[in-house]
Amino acid sequence: MRQANLKGKASVGKGLFITFEGGEGAGKSTQIRRLADRLRDYARELVVTREPGGTELAERLREIILSGGAKKFGPLGEAVLFSAARIDHIDKVIAPALSRGAVVLCDRFADSTRAYQGARGEVAEAAMDALEQAALAGCRPDLTFILDLAPDIGLARAKNRRGEGAADRFEGEADSFHGLLREKFRDIAGAEPNRCRLIDAERSQDEVAAAIWQAMAEKFRQREHEAEAPAEASQP
Repeated sequence: MRQANLKGKASVGKGLFITFEGGEGAGKSTQIRRLADRLRDYARELVVTREPGGTELAERLREIILSGGAKKFGPLGEAVLFSAARIDHIDKVIAPALSRGAVVLCDRFADSTRAYQGARGEVAEAAMDALEQAALAGCRPDLTFILDLAPDIGLARAKNRRGEGAADRFEGEADSFHGLLREKFRDIAGAEPNRCRLIDAERSQDEVAAAIWQAMAEKFRQREHEAEAPAEASQP
């Protein structure tokens, strides 16, 4: 793979917000960890977080949602809870880190709410748009990796990972749901190709990591070009 032409910690310039999305067992946590290990040499500050979670309040909501405690409220009710957790997460962790010039890696973000709670079409797009606009308040990812994997493979990986533990709220959904979920993530990637990178997660961990690093290198080069552009424009 072509090596990234990065110039060290000063090359980041301003904050960079990177999110990872995908169905169950797609390998997000593994790839975030691998990317974080490589980025430590380039980012002036690196923040790794997750959703739902990242703050005390959001972690409590995570427990309620993933245990199935919010299922009775339906997809819209779950989307509202996710959005509440997201507001706290953005206000207390993500936005302050980006303002400091940090690179933020987040395991799931707004695309997951749109995909999981919207997979069956039970939440109107207009309602999802309104929730997203209110929760994000302009805090949107610069780059999103959507790890694409056949649901049966992902669910088998998730089962192997948890061992004898019980499936969480979403792992326990029917196979048909996970098929719809995959299509929803693909639709999101297709709708925003400038932001989203659809990554074939059926490949080896090394191959997936290489594809992610190549996209990161391109993003850093784009940032460097943007930073240099005003200086170039001011030349006589």
